[in-house]
Amino acid sequence: MAEIIFDSEYITVVYHPDTKIVHHTIHKTVPFPILTAATDAGTEALARYGASKWLSDDRKNTALSPESYEYALSDWGVRTVKAGWKYWALVVPEDLSGRLDMVRMVELCYNLGVRVMVFTDLEKAELWLKSL
Repeated sequence: MAEIIFDSEYITVVYHPDTKIVHHTIHKTVPFPILTAATDAGTEALARYGASKWLSDDRKNTALSPESYEYALSDWGVRTVKAGWKYWALVVPEDLSGRLDMVRMVELCYNLGVRVMVFTDLEKAELWLKSL
């Protein structure tokens, strides 16, 4: 049974113990303080449970604020890799500006050693992670 790690009207983060996947779902544009709290909770769960897979359902995300973008690039990604992150299934935003923001995030994570696959379908993204 999935364990809810963080829950708000903007984003939910759960941990799936059967597949060892940290999974976040964005419900609408996430303010910076909530984004950092949610992603930090996911990073802590990755380390606590010895997980290495992250599923991002960003379909309802829009362009990131400059503050959120900088945090993800210079802080969160590096810490999460150190916590054990190896595989990332990204379901891209429906919003085009949100998709463009993900290009640099994907490149950064790839350069940090994370194997990244990009999807438009949540089920296919989950199946890919489960196959690893």
